[in-house]
Amino acid sequence: MVSFQSNLWSVSERQRDRRRHLCLSLPRWATDYLKRVDPGLARSGRPLVLWEKIKGGMRLAAVDATAAAANLTAGQNLSDARALVPGLEVREIDHGLLEQAFADFADWHSNASPIVAVHDAMSPYGDLVLDITGVSHLFGGEERMLVLVVGRLSKLGYRVDGAIADTVGAAWALAHFSPGRIVASDEIEEALAKLPVVALRLDEKQVAGLNQMGLKQIGQLYGRDRRALQARFGATLTLRLDQALGMVEERVTPRVPMAEFFVDRRFAEPIGYMDDVLMTARDLAIQLGLRLEAESLGAQSFHLMLYRVDHKVISLSINAARATRDPDHIAQLFVHRSERLAGEYDAGFGIDMIRLAASSVSEVQSTQLGAFEVHDGAADLDRLYDRIASRLGPLALTRSEFVNTHIPELSIRLEPVIARTADDPQARPDPDLVRPLRLLPAPEPVTVLAEVPDGPPMRMIWRRIAYRVLKASGPERIEAEWWRTGKSLEMLQPPSREDKRRDPRDDPKQATSTRQPKPAEEHVSKLEAFDPMTVVRDYYVIEDDGGRRFWIFRIGLYGAAEAPRWFLHGFFS
Repeated sequence: MVSFQSNLWSVSERQRDRRRHLCLSLPRWATDYLKRVDPGLARSGRPLVLWEKIKGGMRLAAVDATAAAANLTAGQNLSDARALVPGLEVREIDHGLLEQAFADFADWHSNASPIVAVHDAMSPYGDLVLDITGVSHLFGGEERMLVLVVGRLSKLGYRVDGAIADTVGAAWALAHFSPGRIVASDEIEEALAKLPVVALRLDEKQVAGLNQMGLKQIGQLYGRDRRALQARFGATLTLRLDQALGMVEERVTPRVPMAEFFVDRRFAEPIGYMDDVLMTARDLAIQLGLRLEAESLGAQSFHLMLYRVDHKVISLSINAARATRDPDHIAQLFVHRSERLAGEYDAGFGIDMIRLAASSVSEVQSTQLGAFEVHDGAADLDRLYDRIASRLGPLALTRSEFVNTHIPELSIRLEPVIARTADDPQARPDPDLVRPLRLLPAPEPVTVLAEVPDGPPMRMIWRRIAYRVLKASGPERIEAEWWRTGKSLEMLQPPSREDKRRDPRDDPKQATSTRQPKPAEEHVSKLEAFDPMTVVRDYYVIEDDGGRRFWIFRIGLYGAAEAPRWFLHGFFS
């Protein structure tokens, strides 16, 4: 086994110190990335430029170092660039690809800091911000950390500059216009004074206006009338200045969610075999479990991140049914999770760091094992659920949860067992209500005939098959839950006396209820849609001459403007 260095961090330890930020600037990210993806571009030695259409014309969007040395710049016309440099390697830029690749590239930097963000204030890719508060001592100090982070990217073929300061704005300005500097808290104002105003992350119009007034350096803005500056150049000017000087807090949004507890291990030589990864995961689970036990905590979510030497990250996540800190159980879940990778696992040129993080942390009291232990099997079931979910996926094992509603098809929902929620006591079904064992995925329309309009059904046609009804009970009315829809309640109007005296057979709209029905395929060829939250249903339990029992319901009333509709909803045993 190769030698390693192990580190243990927690959120509370970092938050006790003053915030420090390391900003990385990769001005030629687009061309440098394409050269790494396609080594042929680097071997050819030809200048590489990327173009895009701007206002109907093809203009340069990015140039590599060789093209820049030939006096080619972004924004230049493509035809002019080809005339100046005949041997250009020209490709169309794909901003979506570059943004996604840079986001993955940012995730890889979480091996240096738990908080990494893509700084997209000026460009969607090219700038990274690392919150290194309480982290730099692991690398031997801020200076050594800056040299290490910048150096490893330079070895990979990237043009990169970096700087460290208290504020994000100051670190960004120094990385772009005075790279390599490490500025203390009381030196920010002096360090920014001689930088150009564009270092405040202003737009071109603001920079041009300031230059026209002779305000070309940030230090020239100190002591100026803030109201006058804001009135002429907008509120963003004073905001950016205050953010850079630390008068206004500027927070970063980390790419990877902040883990509450995590441990990691760095290797002197990269590893590649999955067996070595799982062996390391077991060792890290022991360290993490001891840390959680010291604070009487457990976690439900665990994340194993494998950092490859080619700036890619492989992430494996598992979830437990209840909070745990058992190292053996956690390690075994990752063994099952690795089986789902099959042939997708690719260590590339090797893995130089592995991190195990815990989230969804909650309090877990220590239990005493012995003669007074009560073993009800719940813990064994939870472990079984965890093993099944880690091997087959979190949605492979679900449970039925009761929902507090009267609507039959909405009264039960499925949820993953490992992410189950507490049961609602008011949602438990009434044992006195007659309910079928099976419901159709959606109620299906049927044709029903009755002796009298409001009487029990005597015959039902469903899916072209006729059923003669021998017994029927009902109706049971289930009202609409109109209060959940936000709509006002609309009462159904009962039929008038004239409608009751009228023979339904004289009304062609009601003819299908008492005369020979239309062919059944006309009724079942399409599902008549209705809103389950706003309709009133009258349910009947019917039994045919074959002993089959059905649960059907009617929507609407006879004699109303719209003819009632019948649906089959479920089956009894």
